Amino acid sequence: MSNETISLLATFIAEKILKQPSKVIAADEALISSGLIDSFSLMDLALFVEDTFGVRIEDTELNAETFDNLDQLAALISSRK
Repeated sequence: MSNETISLLATFIAEKILKQPSKVIAADEALISSGLIDSFSLMDLALFVEDTFGVRIEDTELNAETFDNLDQLAALISSRK
């Protein structure tokens, strides 16, 4: 499940947030702390996660500790299912 989750997340970020469909995002690549995505994009990503995976993301979780890479995000999604 997590490989599929990571793939869906990476595709969404590359296509919808970065507008670079060919960009490959590694599962452990820093998203927030590297500046790859900003706070506005973080909200878009959180909404995508909630809509796509049917999980609730708390406002307090919208930070680099929870959302800084695809591995962390996939683990959060998995723990909520």
